[in-house]
Amino acid sequence: MPETVNLLINGKEVAVPAGSTLAAALIGLGIQGFRRSSRGEARGPLCGMGICFECRVTIDAEPHQRSCQVPCRAGMDVRTDE
Repeated sequence: MPETVNLLINGKEVAVPAGSTLAAALIGLGIQGFRRSSRGEARGPLCGMGICFECRVTIDAEPHQRSCQVPCRAGMDVRTDE
């Protein structure tokens, strides 16, 4: 079993694999809609390497963070638009 870290996602405490990116952890938890477009459509990771900006979430009250570029760490408070 891989080592895990605990963090909050939309107010719920979850355990995710240590060392994974936040985008990978969210997808692993079944979360696919990370944010909403200006027309209200659910958006999620597209490129996986920080170019498309579709994976933006709020991390520790800092909005518009690219989740594919951020490694998971214990205690993070992550908010999606879902």
